[in-house]
Amino acid sequence: MTHTAPTTVEGLSEPRAGDLAARAQQITKVYGSGDARVVALDEVTLGIPRGRFTAIMGPSGSGKSTLMHCMAGLDSVDSGRVFIGDVELNRLNDKRLTRLRRDRVGFIFQAFNLVPTLTALENITLPMDIAGRKPDRQWLERVIDTVGLRSRLGHRPSQLSGGQQQRVACARALASRPEIIFADEPTGNLDSRSGAEVLGFLRESVREMGQTIVMVTHDPGAAAYADEVIFLSDGRIVDTMPDPTAEKVLERMKGFELPGAAAR
Repeated sequence: MTHTAPTTVEGLSEPRAGDLAARAQQITKVYGSGDARVVALDEVTLGIPRGRFTAIMGPSGSGKSTLMHCMAGLDSVDSGRVFIGDVELNRLNDKRLTRLRRDRVGFIFQAFNLVPTLTALENITLPMDIAGRKPDRQWLERVIDTVGLRSRLGHRPSQLSGGQQQRVACARALASRPEIIFADEPTGNLDSRSGAEVLGFLRESVREMGQTIVMVTHDPGAAAYADEVIFLSDGRIVDTMPDPTAEKVLERMKGFELPGAAAR
């Protein structure tokens, strides 16, 4: 098998650490014990290249959300090592880990997570306001133009459509110029048109702004916006697909037997 993708599976060499925004080395995550023991991640090794859009897919219970949460420092691993850039997350205490997530990582969630009493602009700058940092005005203006909501910056979330709210959340993740953005089912609550708008914006932020994005999704159409798709099954990486199309992803997903385990 000849493949230049960053993911390490059997027969592939591990990429240079300097080329990666994040990486996992043989990480394992186990929930429960005894008969209730579930191996969510089983010695997963994965590299996320800088300036690329990577999608993570798999059936319910495959471990895709667990993998994202562990790589983003939102959850700990039981064994193995996780890095953001050259910083090993396992070695950080809670305070330093919180600071790293705030300063170097962006997050986009399915539920938008906007503050209802704040305007769109105030939501976009909120993380930096909390951290006591002034935004880079030139970069912020570029993000606002890219997200396409300049005329809606004074509106509160209740005055925005779902797609507009999620684009505000995307802009919030981008505004602090993080090294990497993790997006967990970012179009899960959107209709197809709004979802396409958000995915197009994420794609453009990678192409035009050099952003690095990791997205967990169950939607083959969403995965088609990525540069590469990583497939998980039963806590292990089982395949990769560069230059995906919705048709190719759907066909690959049909090959999975849905496990009986609950989604994780």
